[in-house]
Amino acid sequence: MRQESLFANEEANAPLASRVRPRTLAEFVGQQQLLGPGKILREIIENDQVSSMIFWGPPGTGKTTLAEIIARQTQAHFISFSAVDSSISKIKKIMQQAEVEREVGQKTMVFVDEIHRFNKAQQDAFLPYVEQGSITLIGATTENPSFEINSALLSRCKVFVLKPLQVADIVELLQHALNHPAGFPKQTIKISSAELQAIATFANGDARIALNTLEMAVLNGHRAQNVVTITAADLSQLISQKFVLYDKNGEEHYNLISALHKSMRNSDVDAAIYWLSRMLAGGEDPLYIARRLVRFASEDVGLADTNALNVAINVFQACQLIGMPECDVHLVEAVTYLALAPKSNAIYKARLAAKKDVKQTINDPVPLQLRNAPTKLMKELGYGKDYQLAHAHPDKLTTMKTMPPDLAGREYYLPTDSGNEARFKARLAQIKAWHQQHDEPE
Repeated sequence: MRQESLFANEEANAPLASRVRPRTLAEFVGQQQLLGPGKILREIIENDQVSSMIFWGPPGTGKTTLAEIIARQTQAHFISFSAVDSSISKIKKIMQQAEVEREVGQKTMVFVDEIHRFNKAQQDAFLPYVEQGSITLIGATTENPSFEINSALLSRCKVFVLKPLQVADIVELLQHALNHPAGFPKQTIKISSAELQAIATFANGDARIALNTLEMAVLNGHRAQNVVTITAADLSQLISQKFVLYDKNGEEHYNLISALHKSMRNSDVDAAIYWLSRMLAGGEDPLYIARRLVRFASEDVGLADTNALNVAINVFQACQLIGMPECDVHLVEAVTYLALAPKSNAIYKARLAAKKDVKQTINDPVPLQLRNAPTKLMKELGYGKDYQLAHAHPDKLTTMKTMPPDLAGREYYLPTDSGNEARFKARLAQIKAWHQQHDEPE
């Protein structure tokens, strides 16, 4: 078995996360949905039956570690490189060598870290070699493969989703690091379980952040000969600013705005405020959130609360006027109002129904009675003939037809009984009853 310098970083002066990185599945912590007894990924690795696959998950969840464990298990030639610093020429050179080795019976396994950073041309360079079995490709990505990996390449890879680590998992990793021979050799570290729990919570599911924080705490702890004591006061300086996983241009951006929207729609005000706070902590543009609230006011509240749109517009303008951090309370006010408001999507459904008819039916000419006639010719052609002015009638209603003939009888707005919309429903029923009484039979 030949391997490239995959483990060259395992030196005494390497970061703690590298020094104590698990080397076997027995040492690996977390991802039991994939690596628990009898789970498919565990079986694949232990039986050296690895096929092309993508590891997708947040930072610090074990993607690279799993690749290194596979490297130790496999009988294939294992090559590792990063998409950050690899050119097409380098990829093709490696692929050509892999094809030569395949012809003499040697398998090649290629691990690509941050594979989402490859452009389409770079990803295409792998495709023929994956198809003909010259290489087994293992990619690691923090981005949704559906959006970032070419569909042709993705269809030939099994995607395994890694989840953020639980606090208990990270505590176990920290304890392992404290007891590992390469962790803090020749030092005794005194740290309470409460401090380990605090580090694990601060890490937010990311093992690397947890281990880096522990290492920093040890470097700045109180030393007495070979004993290092870490106090709560020492630790508080390192974990005062929590790292929030949020990519304003990536999937997490859309996941969080979806969570906010659906929490408001479900009238769960506390969940809505929480998701809003997550977005703000991640540095989201307050005007983006405010725009989404304006949309929500009509899409999900509509005429059930005619003040909802006013609130949303006012908050949007407040965000424009004063910006962050001051406008955070205005956003909370709007989110709270919209979450508690009565809900109706009748306006949204009316728009969809009318949009469908515009697309799927013939666009009939505007009826002559609805056209203005600013010129003599237009009057002679019948523009405006038989027009009835509603204001000239006692009930402000007329028998004039305003819908295109082919769509006569179509109904788009179907109001609910929610909130103020019950008033509009009653008014619509009154209008329909008037027409049934006064309109000429068709």
